[in-house]
Amino acid sequence: MENEQYILNTVNKGLKMGMDSISTISEKVGDNNFKDDLIYQYNQYNDILNRVNAELQNFNDLPSELPPMQKFMGYMDIQISTINDKSNSHIAEMLIKGTNMGIIEGRRLLNQNQENIATDVKNILNDFVVMQEDSIETLKKYL
Repeated sequence: MENEQYILNTVNKGLKMGMDSISTISEKVGDNNFKDDLIYQYNQYNDILNRVNAELQNFNDLPSELPPMQKFMGYMDIQISTINDKSNSHIAEMLIKGTNMGIIEGRRLLNQNQENIATDVKNILNDFVVMQEDSIETLKKYL
């Protein structure tokens, strides 16, 4: 049970980081198709976040918030990285790099916990990883 809470909180953190990044970076995107894809991706993150929050309630656990310093550092990284280059290609590359970190962590958790987590938690974790893999495929067209 403790392991499932750890997994859910890890996914929660990844979702919130992704949503924060999309919110910040979408302001810099001028291409309407790219913005639409980012809104779609944000909504997918939010759908999974709602599932995570519901599952955490089963453990009488509250979803953790990102530390303010971590949120600020992510925000500043985006601001600095886009000062001179707001091209679709550069923004897509930034998002792909961040999304890859989420995929790596998600796959690691899936591989290490195949047998010992509840089906609902495993499904959330798998959906989180698959959604991010699909997002990368969408982002590749903007490189």
